[in-house]
Amino acid sequence: MRIISGKFKGRHFTPPTNITARPTTDFAKESLFNLLGNILDIEGASVLDLFSGTGSISLECVSRRCATVVAVEMSERQIAFVKKMIAELKIDNLKVMRSDVFRFLKSNSATFDFIFADPPYQLSTIADIPDLVFATERLNDGGVFVLEHSSKNSFDQHPNFVFHRKYGNVHFSFFQKRAVLF
Repeated sequence: MRIISGKFKGRHFTPPTNITARPTTDFAKESLFNLLGNILDIEGASVLDLFSGTGSISLECVSRRCATVVAVEMSERQIAFVKKMIAELKIDNLKVMRSDVFRFLKSNSATFDFIFADPPYQLSTIADIPDLVFATERLNDGGVFVLEHSSKNSFDQHPNFVFHRKYGNVHFSFFQKRAVLF
């Protein structure tokens, strides 16, 4: 895995083999951030990375000078790896929280400009995530929520759905509180 752009551009990191996360591929991540660059000023944005796994998206956001990044993850192994990267890169604006994503969204009152969720593809409640993000009002006006998922899911009927992109086996569905993308 590598950091695509920003102050840590080109930095490679290898998660331990005992991590169970499925990191977003570099190709898909680069495509995601190219799209985001056209619809959101990522520099200075507040970011929430749900199911953060190895922290690949969080680290990319920090590299691109996001103001604050909150990574939510349940696995101690994955959290330990992200904390190791935070220490190595001397990052001070990335906070890692050990929590169940659903519980975090219901109990936390912070709002964000960009929310990214990369749940396990086999998660039975994946379809509940967009509803919960909007019901708990975690997304700022004009902000963007991106859900990574497999081909088994379609969110084009969701009231906040804006568009979908596919990169190999990776699918991204984009949502906004207000449809201001176009």
